[in-house]
Amino acid sequence: MASMMADLVEYLAKALVDNPDEVRVEERQDGDRVVIRLDVAEGDWGKVIGKGGRIASAMRSLVKVAAVKEDVRVSLEIGD
Repeated sequence: MASMMADLVEYLAKALVDNPDEVRVEERQDGDRVVIRLDVAEGDWGKVIGKGGRIASAMRSLVKVAAVKEDVRVSLEIGD
């Protein structure tokens, strides 16, 4: 079952990329932390990272806000 945080990451990523069908979001538990991993098509990396990592940073901030609502600690991994 995907959490609200994973759904949020998937929604945002699909809105940003040219190949939304290739967006993959995985969620796993790592101790007391939830780790969300985002993978996109090769040509879409720049779109989810943004200049200077601004988009990636904004996505991490939004996920942390959602995590507060679910009362968990979360980290977002993008790519490798």
